[in-house]
Amino acid sequence: MHGETIHKEAAPAVPPRLTDYDRTRSAFTWSQARAGLSGLPGGGLNMAHEAVDRHASSDLADKVALRCVARDDSVSTVTYAELARRTARFAGVLRSLGVGRGDRVFTLLGRCPELYTAVLGTLKNTSVLCPLFSAFGPDPVEQRLRLGDARVLVTTAALYRRKVAERRASVPGLKHVLIVGPGAEELPGTASFDDLVSAAPDTFAVPPTSPEDTALLHFTSGTTGAPKGAVHVHEAVVAHHATAAYALDLHPEDVYWCTADPGWVTGMSYGIIAPLAHGVTVVVDEGDYDARRWYRILGEQRVTVWYTAPTALRMLMRATPRQGPYDLPRSYDLSALRFVASVGEPLNPEAVVWGRDVLGLPVHDNWWQTETGCIMIANFAACEIRPGSMGRPLPGVDATVLKRGEDGRVLVTGGGVTEVESPDVEGELALRPGWPSMFRGYLHDRERYDAAFAGGWYLTGDLVRRDADGWYWFVGRADDVIKSAGHLIGPFEVESALMEHPAVAEAGVIGRPDPVAGNVVKAFVSLRHGVEPTPDLERELLAFGRRRLGPAVAPREIAFDQNLPRTRSGKVMRRLLRARELGLPTGDLSTLEGTA
Repeated sequence: MHGETIHKEAAPAVPPRLTDYDRTRSAFTWSQARAGLSGLPGGGLNMAHEAVDRHASSDLADKVALRCVARDDSVSTVTYAELARRTARFAGVLRSLGVGRGDRVFTLLGRCPELYTAVLGTLKNTSVLCPLFSAFGPDPVEQRLRLGDARVLVTTAALYRRKVAERRASVPGLKHVLIVGPGAEELPGTASFDDLVSAAPDTFAVPPTSPEDTALLHFTSGTTGAPKGAVHVHEAVVAHHATAAYALDLHPEDVYWCTADPGWVTGMSYGIIAPLAHGVTVVVDEGDYDARRWYRILGEQRVTVWYTAPTALRMLMRATPRQGPYDLPRSYDLSALRFVASVGEPLNPEAVVWGRDVLGLPVHDNWWQTETGCIMIANFAACEIRPGSMGRPLPGVDATVLKRGEDGRVLVTGGGVTEVESPDVEGELALRPGWPSMFRGYLHDRERYDAAFAGGWYLTGDLVRRDADGWYWFVGRADDVIKSAGHLIGPFEVESALMEHPAVAEAGVIGRPDPVAGNVVKAFVSLRHGVEPTPDLERELLAFGRRRLGPAVAPREIAFDQNLPRTRSGKVMRRLLRARELGLPTGDLSTLEGTA
């Protein structure tokens, strides 16, 4: 499977945005991309104006911007004109509360229409939007509100009671809590979001906005230390718009569904800003993951472009094996679907091929980070796919592989770094600064920001290799790498190989300390439905790993576990596997699947 190449059909129904990769890269400039946006009437650049107002004053005014699927499957719609009015009202609410340029507005909401109103209204007001994951526990919510100097919080009564009320005194800068839906009258120190918005004017003049004005504050997960607040500016919308065209192949007539939670950067950059900047219809699902529900939404809403996560695809693979009649997806009309992309963690080759066989479309992996603000490396609609590869750099993005030292990180000598010239040599992925959505700092932590750069490159912390044709392949996080008998082993490579075995549904790999080798590779394996864990299967998987990976990289130990610890978004939590195996502190468990 690793050697398989998936070639594209000769004449797709919708001509791809990017057809000649090399020619597009050579001709591309960010200033040219900037010309594809309108800018504010008086000059400057504002994300919300590009995402809403310029469409509301055009022939797209009556087009559906949001198609909202409620938990009970009822569907409501919001046009671009109505979204412009709603966001103007919320901007006016902020102005009436004395909240202005640079003040931080936090959202603690799931996928709902009010989230879009709050996000875009905040940006119109030139305040700074900071989204929070609604499944966070009280500790990470409080920590981020304090670190981010929160002035306003938009949330629901239930979330406020459970996660904020008892800790509000520890966030003295939090002056306004706006409650979406009922309940504000029962909560001292809060106000009704709905009442305030309905009473505000329908129009709002967006203040002059510099492209370098701060727009977004995204906190990283904080699993390896204190969460970092990555600062992004309004100019990032240039990159959101351009990369959604090239990497997601968005066209104005598309119906687009991004399943990422709005509390994370994907759900913001590509769930809200990028698709609306293209004037497409965005599907907003208020429900939780369910295989049948997802197939139903894809079919009934006539989704054309779907952006989701590898873990979600793996969960669908469990529910829809590649072998057999594919009864579940074939129960729905998926004929509108023309492009599927995935991000959030590396995509196993098996998932790419499963998409082709079950959905009729291969899955296009792409790579980026909170710090990059937009997609950096991708598999494009018109180009071949090499299953397991991240793809190639976007137009306007310069990437390289840097030589690393004994600790697995970039080798920096006298402030300089060394690029890896030979193909298929592992090193740290680095990007040349200059794209519009590059983060402009870590909040209150200049030293940490400066440490992210060396030799004129941004250091991603991800280990990759680049093949002879320029495709990049993910190896692992530099701080996740397993050092065994002098070898540096990326856990993702081992997990992907194990998942190619027909008995394996999912795998998580860690390094277990060993007095001789330093560490040995241990794999925790979840089996497919109906497969029993036996000593014979354990031996078979160990042998399978050696054949696929070689004895130096293959797992030395296999443990069967049908309840691998996962985040609510489905990622296997390697750090928790490691902590449990070694008896270490488990750390923040607020994003663990199944926690309150």
